[in-house]
Amino acid sequence: MTSAPRRLQAELAALTTEAFRPELAEIDRLPTLDIARLMNGEDAGVPAAVSARLPEIAAAIDAVAERMARGGRLVYAGAGTAGRLGVLDASECPPTFNTDPAQVVGLIAGGPEAMVTSVEGAEDSRELAGRDLDALKLTPDDTVVGVSASGRTPYAVGAVEHARALGALTIGLACNEHSALAAAAEHGIEVVVGPELITGSTRLKAGTAQKLVLNMLSTITMIRLGKTYGNLMVDVRASNEKLRARSRRIVALATGASDEEIERALTESGGAVKCAILTVLAGVDGPTAARLLEESGGHLRAALAIAGT
Repeated sequence: MTSAPRRLQAELAALTTEAFRPELAEIDRLPTLDIARLMNGEDAGVPAAVSARLPEIAAAIDAVAERMARGGRLVYAGAGTAGRLGVLDASECPPTFNTDPAQVVGLIAGGPEAMVTSVEGAEDSRELAGRDLDALKLTPDDTVVGVSASGRTPYAVGAVEHARALGALTIGLACNEHSALAAAAEHGIEVVVGPELITGSTRLKAGTAQKLVLNMLSTITMIRLGKTYGNLMVDVRASNEKLRARSRRIVALATGASDEEIERALTESGGAVKCAILTVLAGVDGPTAARLLEESGGHLRAALAIAGT
């Protein structure tokens, strides 16, 4: 074995996420129900590990929201499972919060093909991360979140280093302490979930932890940006019948209006839930509601305050 593979093997052996658990060495001989109980018990500890990092997560979210309020973008960058989770979170923002598809972006080492197949060597390239980010023409108002269970993946670390050099805000999300990724970022978030049930399979607890944190980053940022009214998705994009029904229900929950009033308000506002709520609660027409929302930066509560409601 040459020195480079030997060094990599030593690095991996030192990671908590890669640790071998002798007490689980014969789980393949257990009944299925017992394995399921073991796995469920492992997963139960993930929220507590996330909870231990809430102050760091909250600080990162406030920094992201400040920049996105100025027109910045949120960009996730990762390889393998971590990259797929970033792409997933980004892809769910447009239908949930009516964001422009370019506002929250998921980059995965190897490109779209890597979502469903392994692209050999892509995760090992810092240069590839730089090229992928350069294609987005980053600005200081943008945020790049490097995601890596190990905290050493070259693509994720390279993305954070490249983005920081360009003046963008950087966040490093890892599942090992003292990671290179967290050290490279302005905001390091290390959610240590411990060794996996299956040695090194970081799609398990580490993947669950990353999904929880990414949910927080995007969702709470959108709350800060006024994309919700209370806990209602008032910026939901009604692109299918289910979402149209959800839009009507959201207006009903926010206003208590009758079905007839809701249909009239949604029609007058072109299906825009925020506008419909404002027309009902403030007693204004659709164009006035749209103007009030523009003046308030899209924050419904602020628009209601301007309207004197």
